[in-house]
Amino acid sequence: MDTEQKETSLETLQEIRNIMERSSRFLSLSGWSGIWAGMVALAGSGLAYLLLEQYNSYGIRAGNYSERYTEGPVVAYPFDLLGLGIAIFIVAFLGGFYFTYRKNRKAGIKMWNTASRKMVINLAIPLAAGALMTLAFIAQGDWIYIAPGCLVFYGLALINGSKYTVSDIKYLGLTEVILGCAGLFLSPGYGLYLWAFGFGVLHIVYGIIMWRKYDQ
Repeated sequence: MDTEQKETSLETLQEIRNIMERSSRFLSLSGWSGIWAGMVALAGSGLAYLLLEQYNSYGIRAGNYSERYTEGPVVAYPFDLLGLGIAIFIVAFLGGFYFTYRKNRKAGIKMWNTASRKMVINLAIPLAAGALMTLAFIAQGDWIYIAPGCLVFYGLALINGSKYTVSDIKYLGLTEVILGCAGLFLSPGYGLYLWAFGFGVLHIVYGIIMWRKYDQ
């Protein structure tokens, strides 16, 4: 077999490998999705900080979520934060979906396929467990565990979903889990800062790396 035939065979094998990889892994995530999610999380963290400062004027100490207040506007305090968290998730998800959809459309790749379905399912299982845990903490008034818990379960979701997409998100997931576990042992006052760093800064860094590695 001459050199030209060898090169042709290698190219064919590489093409077959790429086709098999595309069929089993969703490889078209956009780096801009991570950047967008991080920016939304940082903006939401700023709003949460202002909200906490507002309620501090009524006697609530930042991070001391386990105390219960029943007088004046302070009664809405936990539910305002919960609503803000839900809004942040929706805005971040919609933006991430848009950027990924736009990238796939330009590349002529079908976005919803077997690999993407498997990825979504594997992401959803830990996220659903984390959502139930969060609701349980809210019901018990244990707000100090919500920020670390969100980081841990989100990290586990990324690790679980990395089997069906780019492996880079596994390292983001590991970092989120470590950060969340550390938050369980820190003062409750650091919860918001850890949340901002995990969902904000780390997402932006991850998005930039993904953009330079896959989008350029």
